[in-house]
Amino acid sequence: MYLLPMKTTIISLLLLLCAGASSQTLPKPTENQLRWQEMEMYAFIHYSLNTYTDQEWGFGNEDPKLFNPSSLDCRQWARVCKQAGMRGIIFTAKHHCGFCMWPSKYTEYSVKNAPWKNGKGDVVRELADACREEGLKFAVYLSPWDRNHPDYGKPEYVTYFRNQLRELLTNYGDIFEVWFDGANGGDGYYGGANEKRKIDRRTYYHFDRIYELIHRLQPQAIIFSDGGPGCRWVGNERGEAGIPNWSFLKKDEVYPGMPNSEVLGSGFPDGDIWVAAECDVSIRPGWFYHPEEDSKVKTPEQLVDIYYKSVGRNATFLLNFPVDREGRVNAIDSTNAVRFRQIIDAEFKTNLLRKAKVTASSERGKSFRVKKLNDGKWDTYWSTPDGTTTGSVIFTFTSWSWMPSGSFM
Repeated sequence: MYLLPMKTTIISLLLLLCAGASSQTLPKPTENQLRWQEMEMYAFIHYSLNTYTDQEWGFGNEDPKLFNPSSLDCRQWARVCKQAGMRGIIFTAKHHCGFCMWPSKYTEYSVKNAPWKNGKGDVVRELADACREEGLKFAVYLSPWDRNHPDYGKPEYVTYFRNQLRELLTNYGDIFEVWFDGANGGDGYYGGANEKRKIDRRTYYHFDRIYELIHRLQPQAIIFSDGGPGCRWVGNERGEAGIPNWSFLKKDEVYPGMPNSEVLGSGFPDGDIWVAAECDVSIRPGWFYHPEEDSKVKTPEQLVDIYYKSVGRNATFLLNFPVDREGRVNAIDSTNAVRFRQIIDAEFKTNLLRKAKVTASSERGKSFRVKKLNDGKWDTYWSTPDGTTTGSVIFTFTSWSWMPSGSFM
């Protein structure tokens, strides 16, 4: 703790710059990546047959007749997420069990064979429309693994997977992100085979062709997987980025389902591609709704802590809401999430540096002057001249009236 004996003081920040950075070309983000990271927070929605079987990973043999929610309301989902400060929603259109939450023409294992709306319903459509009505962006999670499909592990399944992806990318408007899980291969129903199937995660899906398809059909979309290429998993499901958290990865060392995923938490300071981290975490212990977890919903204060450990550490915050068996975001979850947003808004109500006088040890030209640090713009910055490896920034305050106790940590 540093005690402040007067109303005018100086905060000095020592910046250790990358030595020799001016002599090499560092990775840079694309416009899509910058636009995505500016979102800061967006929501996950996990909802499927697992909701009604009390499972996290369905085996693939669950009966579609189980899907018959009494009051499914995607607009309620969107309103809750918006009030919680989320700027978009990623929906689990198909989880590992293979059940499709839209009436895919490539399989019978979908909502078209569920009693809900007499088989005429489309949850993906309803949520996409609800997001746009509320001013939110929309995105999809499509599990590469499918524990129901009889051809999983064979070349025919990869064609099926691409056909499903094409449906989602062409029938539901703009998609801001496509989310691929790293869980691929294992035991499953597989059309009645009831066996374990393994695949080569590096080569089986021909992800290069899948990425080309996404870029062609949704050129603005960010692609998520363990290794990107748009954004990466942070390596844990606690919502915490590493210290430090670099936006760089090494292209030849990362891929979906990679075994040593713990390295994703901090990235690589000497990486050769820009792939910033996304911190995924559920507001409950599980990703899908389980009644026994109603007493285990994260508190607003816990969510605030996650915000600082994700967005505050150079990542985005992806908060999951498990829709309950009635087809709604539970009241406990929504109350805590909205209160979390209120706390964040209050803590960031006043920009403490906006009116401070700022000086630096050196500057690099007119475009990177030190005044860029507190000009209120997210896409401007200060830099030292090329070849400089250390520097300092000083903020001078004329009043400490905003300090509650006259001290600074």
